[in-house]
Amino acid sequence: MAKVLMKGNEAIGEAAIRAGCKNYFAYPITPQSEVAEYLAKRMPEVDGVFLQGESEVAVGYMIFGAAACGERVMTTSSSPGVSLMSEAISYIAAAQCPAVFVNIMRGGPGLGGILPSQGDYFQATKGGGHGDYHLLVLAPDGVQEAVEMTMKAFGLAEKYRGPVMILGDGLIGQMMEPVEFPDDLNTEPSNKNDWATSGMDTRKSDKRNLVRSLFLDPKELNDNNLALKAKYEQMKKEEVLYEGYNTDTDYKVLIVSYGTMSRVCKTSID
Repeated sequence: MAKVLMKGNEAIGEAAIRAGCKNYFAYPITPQSEVAEYLAKRMPEVDGVFLQGESEVAVGYMIFGAAACGERVMTTSSSPGVSLMSEAISYIAAAQCPAVFVNIMRGGPGLGGILPSQGDYFQATKGGGHGDYHLLVLAPDGVQEAVEMTMKAFGLAEKYRGPVMILGDGLIGQMMEPVEFPDDLNTEPSNKNDWATSGMDTRKSDKRNLVRSLFLDPKELNDNNLALKAKYEQMKKEEVLYEGYNTDTDYKVLIVSYGTMSRVCKTSID
């Protein structure tokens, strides 16, 4: 497929649509607002749903609702907006529902600024909300990787039945680069009838599916936590992505980086 010159935020939106996402809920915040602007136009073209929530808190639970129905769903936000969604993300993780969150990070604590930053690393990788949960986190180095990882995220969310986060920054969101969209992708949610509240008429059996994050029985809570822990261990074994650059020589210093800063590090090494 021919490459297209696109702004990072818009490319992320297009990648979600091509991955079969028909549900997008968001609240505007720079430097990611162009994703919502783009999908406000594109979602109706593919019979999808775009809804701007009254707050990031509300958006988090809109995501939870669509995810519980087994639909491919995504939101995008930036740093303080993701913090406001963190309660819902914890609920989604506990209820074992697949969803994709994109954080185009702002710089600094508080409102900070829109310059590129990597300050949300620990929030993303250690689980940003309450409870002992983790996210699968993908960190692109540019617009092409942002496209590929966004498309990959939906499959991973369904494989592990949990939230996946794309961790970008203002540089990726705002810059333009040539991108190519992969087309060999399964755009249908997998096995959702096994667990999702998709309606009895979609299932052959009379089994009712229940999605919840509340476990009052101690054994149920323990079993759910152990199931989550097992998934997190599987993620560590199967989903770690990294690229070695000029690492075939025994150097005294090894630079470890991620995201857009990895490109700066490559230039420094060269």
